[in-house]
Amino acid sequence: MGIGELDREAHVPEVTGAAAAPRTLAEALRARGDEGLAALLRARPDLLGPVPNDLTQLATRAGTRGSVVRALERLDRFALQTAEALAVAPDPAPYPVLLALLTGDEGDAAIEAALPGAVALLREQALVWGEDDRLRLVRTARELLAPSAQHPSPTGLGPTVAEATAGMSPGRVQEIIGTAGLSATHDPVSAVRVLTELFTDRDRMSALLDTAPPDALAVLDRLVWGPPYGEVTAKPARPVQWLRDRGLLLPVSARTMVLPREVALHLRGGRAHRAPEPLAPELRVQREYRPQVVDSAAAGQAQLALATVEELLKSWDRGGPQVLRAGGLSVRDLRRTAATLDVTEETAAFWLELCYAAGLLASDGEADERYAPTPVYDDWLDLPPAERWSLLVAPWLTATRTAGLVGGQDAKGRALSALGPELDRAPAPEVRHRVLGLLATLPPGSAADPESLFARLRWERPLRGAAQGGRPVEQAAGAGAGPGGAGVSALPPPAPGDLRSRLARWTLAEAELLGLTGRGALSGPARALLNLPLAEAASDAEPGGGVELSVAAGRAATLLAPLLPEAVDHVLLQADLTAVAPGPLRRPLSDALAVLADVESKGGATVYRFTPGSVRRALDSGRTASDLHEFLKAHSRTPVPQPLAYLIDDVARRHGHLRVGAASAYVRCDDDTVLGEILADRRSAALGLRRLAPTVLAAQTDPASLLEGLRSMGYAPAAESAEGDVLITRADAYRTGARKAPVPVPDGPPAPDATLLGAAVRAIRAGDRAATAVRKEPAAPTAAGALPRTSAAETLATVQAAAMTGSAVWIGYVNAEGAASQRVIAPVRVEGGFVTGYDHTADEVRTYPLHRITGVAELADDQV
Repeated sequence: MGIGELDREAHVPEVTGAAAAPRTLAEALRARGDEGLAALLRARPDLLGPVPNDLTQLATRAGTRGSVVRALERLDRFALQTAEALAVAPDPAPYPVLLALLTGDEGDAAIEAALPGAVALLREQALVWGEDDRLRLVRTARELLAPSAQHPSPTGLGPTVAEATAGMSPGRVQEIIGTAGLSATHDPVSAVRVLTELFTDRDRMSALLDTAPPDALAVLDRLVWGPPYGEVTAKPARPVQWLRDRGLLLPVSARTMVLPREVALHLRGGRAHRAPEPLAPELRVQREYRPQVVDSAAAGQAQLALATVEELLKSWDRGGPQVLRAGGLSVRDLRRTAATLDVTEETAAFWLELCYAAGLLASDGEADERYAPTPVYDDWLDLPPAERWSLLVAPWLTATRTAGLVGGQDAKGRALSALGPELDRAPAPEVRHRVLGLLATLPPGSAADPESLFARLRWERPLRGAAQGGRPVEQAAGAGAGPGGAGVSALPPPAPGDLRSRLARWTLAEAELLGLTGRGALSGPARALLNLPLAEAASDAEPGGGVELSVAAGRAATLLAPLLPEAVDHVLLQADLTAVAPGPLRRPLSDALAVLADVESKGGATVYRFTPGSVRRALDSGRTASDLHEFLKAHSRTPVPQPLAYLIDDVARRHGHLRVGAASAYVRCDDDTVLGEILADRRSAALGLRRLAPTVLAAQTDPASLLEGLRSMGYAPAAESAEGDVLITRADAYRTGARKAPVPVPDGPPAPDATLLGAAVRAIRAGDRAATAVRKEPAAPTAAGALPRTSAAETLATVQAAAMTGSAVWIGYVNAEGAASQRVIAPVRVEGGFVTGYDHTADEVRTYPLHRITGVAELADDQV
């Protein structure tokens, strides 16, 4: 925005009639009620930081480039098209002119019905001001949306005739109007005016085009919907020359021509846009299911989500992969995690990011930094399944980290890794809320057609690409490159960004993985999470409106709990060394069985397999053979198979027969023949063993490597402490320190609540009353805008009189820091060298020392 225009929009006139049309944006805001100001601040919360002193400052701030860009980005397609039409209309534009630009010559009932709402929205957000007979787009918005050679308009229109001929010689302008059949004028200004009148006169313009060669009309057809610029060679073809001679194409430079705006509008039938979209695309239903089927499918997926998260973090119980130097997880570790979970790498990245967002996973912060579960994970495991689910979906709904970006590249071409930096996308929470909110507008049990959903999102937040380059204006005329031709080069417009569409696709997939949707339809618990009615949702319902997310998540968990399968406390042992869990196991049984056996398959029923390694793992954790027999007997609905009992006894008989300790490492055994067998085995050569005593072998490797080496040879050694006791190892021994979940990156200032809005409106009104109050002229002349100086006696007498009559006065005040200000106060008490009164500027009662008041003046009679 230019300085002059900023002054015009923010200037406050001395006297404004109540019924007079506003002359500035500040006047237009001053004419609004409190609800209108609150609506502006609610729609554009960036205007509140900090709270403006008065309406003039609010108007100035509303016209700054950053604030206007943010407001334009949040308009729906039709409101944006309305603003774009105003940007190419005369300034100011009467409402009928704006309507004609959107409907064209033929009219459009849908546009006529929708346009008042679009104009009202633009007015509410202070992007448009003025009455219907003088609609004005704020200067910054006009600069952003109006056509220019550097930034073509989304309308595809070019400059006006006056703009395109601004640098043209007067003689050349006279030649154009003469060739077009117009009478010569005395000056270039009137010549441009008569040429503009020709191009805007439908009958005369049609008559001129009737004389055009067919190839020339084909050239116009290529440029009419934009971009309006085209490159030509030094010797244009005859059709282009015909158009240029009559001003239907005007030169921008020696090699570039442009189609004037007035000509394009005539060819378009008066429309500024090729395809105005006054109505939001309809959200279509793809499939319909019974709501009970949807809830059951969603509950099953929620149960699977809990099992997946638990399996992931259990696999990292002893410490997960190392953190890359640049942060994040390596591709190899991501691939291993995907194999462990039996999912794709993209899905594995989602589960990792979900655990990170929920605070269940973090780096340990050590010198050799690794990932591991946090202490919060242990508390999470102790909660009921439905509450654990709610603690996953609530952070997902507000997280700005976007797992779908993993595997891509950042702006500098560096790979984006899971759990790494550069994955935050501020629009992600808003897109997730909106996608789920749109699904909630469908009848319960209805799955939306994805493409119609994406089309709706694009309409609500249209993506605008900046088209650059010229169009080949002469290809339609058959001209080619080379001598005698007019070769033309052009660059296609770049494709617009698609981040919102990608976020929407990822949201649909992730919502299905989490059990917020079942078979593509929104579930009952998800409706509760969004604070929507369970039976049906109004189309304009706002997700989470007025209710804390934690409260909504608790309601969702309450609805999900009856849908989840009951946890069981038993398994079915089978003769093939497997155990079948007929449902989710209760926590103590699940933890114990995970140590004693390995998961072989998952699904509705989990299959565990007992192996020598898994039994040894249970013995290493401190269990004895008798403990394992008792455990299986207590939790199996079938008798313990004989092969399983033999396996436990066989491993237990050999477990701990060898002892490994720290010398660098040593092996001791009461049976010296066993040690002899180890020394004789060629596989032990890498361990560097030598006999120190009949029952002791020393090794040149560490105890952990020695344990692993002996186990690979078929032995079952046990580690021992310095006192000779068997060391018990547990899978859940390693945790990070206390870590906080990542804080989402905000997408602009937070939305103000009703309390803040009310206080801000009162403060702005009070400051504006003080700034626009008119005081009586002093007896002695003073400098313009300066408060008259008064003596201490005059000051005391004036404020005492004001306190007695209940009137307001204007004072100049210098605080203890030496900062001077002007205030309007209504004194109520004057005593002890202080005046106490209601300060209209601060909208509160304050007390001021009289010796700090530099001067006082009465307000004009109409201001009292």
